[in-house]
Amino acid sequence: MAKKRAARKTKTLPPKLTEAEQSLLSHLQNGYQLETNSLGGSPILRRLKDNEVLRPADANASTVKALQQRGLIQPVKGRDPLTIGWRLKKKGK
Repeated sequence: MAKKRAARKTKTLPPKLTEAEQSLLSHLQNGYQLETNSLGGSPILRRLKDNEVLRPADANASTVKALQQRGLIQPVKGRDPLTIGWRLKKKGK
């Protein structure tokens, strides 16, 4: 019986984040906004305070897509029509 309970618990655990996903999330928590092109590629991090731009070497479109599918980020209107901004998703009410 103990083995069955342990197996059930491992199935309900959320998947671990990759280093690239952890890096993007930490930047988003520290005042950066993630921006991508309209197709979700070419991610950049822009500091909202002074518009400093960082290009994360280890992040790509699939990294952004994975964070969105996990419900950690949400799209917002970007700086121009061909840009999508991403921010941390707010906790449920």
